[in-house]
Amino acid sequence: QVQLVESGGGLVQAGSSLRLSCAASGRTFSTYAVAWFRQAPGKEREFVATISWSDFSTYYADSVKGRFTISRDNAKNTVYLQMNTLKPEDTAVYYCAAGRLPLRSVRGYDYWGQGTQVTVSS
Repeated sequence: QVQLVESGGGLVQAGSSLRLSCAASGRTFSTYAVAWFRQAPGKEREFVATISWSDFSTYYADSVKGRFTISRDNAKNTVYLQMNTLKPEDTAVYYCAAGRLPLRSVRGYDYWGQGTQVTVSS
């Protein structure tokens, strides 16, 4: 079992930065791939970024490449999403998820947090 809790969301102006945190509990957390997804009102949940457990390799959605960085600190059981040069279209509820492989599909993840709201004003 893995339990995930997101934090760090808020209301910011376009061009600003935020760092989201995903605090995890569970004995085997370090063996899971972790991903960030986001969902805006009226839209499907979409992939943002993921990081593997084996070699810490990372993958990003095209829409956030060069702006967002995913990282993890296994000693702290925490995964981060550093978001820079935020745009209004980044506004969404951001979810942390854990699964066996660093996939881009929501179906690839078994455990989910409650989400944290990120709102970017123009």
